[in-house]
Amino acid sequence: MNFNSKKPIYLQITDYFLNSIISKKYNIGDRILSVRDLAIQLGVNPNTVMRAYTYLQDKNIIFNKRGIGYFISENARENAIDIKYKEFTNDELPEVFDTMKILGISFADLKKLYKKHKTKKSKTHENK
Repeated sequence: MNFNSKKPIYLQITDYFLNSIISKKYNIGDRILSVRDLAIQLGVNPNTVMRAYTYLQDKNIIFNKRGIGYFISENARENAIDIKYKEFTNDELPEVFDTMKILGISFADLKKLYKKHKTKKSKTHENK
């Protein structure tokens, strides 16, 4: 996992889990790494991982079976989609709209760019 300086590391860890759950890399009931093991794997302080796990627990993404470990919650995928949707529409999309306005990009232009991006992504996946 490559961290960037734009966002706290614990939120980048939560993003990894949210995206992995949405893309079905993790499924309901799957066990995830312990706080200590993930901290070692990522090379971060265990408190950072614990902060991410606490956030994920508070959002009903994971749950802890005391003495056994952390697991993916039953409604994790729906909750993860909701969190990411709100984050995108509240934080990222307004910046996109502001940039579009500054650059004079219309929604028609955006639609063309999206189609081009989607086609490019499809070709990339076909070549794998």
